[in-house]
Amino acid sequence: MPFANYKVPQAALTRAQKEELIHRTTDLLVEYFSEAARPHTMVLIEEVPDGGYGRADVVFTVPEEYRASDD
Repeated sequence: MPFANYKVPQAALTRAQKEELIHRTTDLLVEYFSEAARPHTMVLIEEVPDGGYGRADVVFTVPEEYRASDD
């Protein structure tokens, strides 16, 4: 079973963007493994709270203007 796991900043993606990411990832994996993989493909999107991730000793938070809105 193909499995993809994305970790993204909390509130960075809208519900529609998450759905698109799931569909596009599934399509990508089907290209590699054949259509038979579609019903067994798992895509997990995990949202990491602000301050729960970083790079090179810099802790990240998502600026308000970059937060997704489901409006």
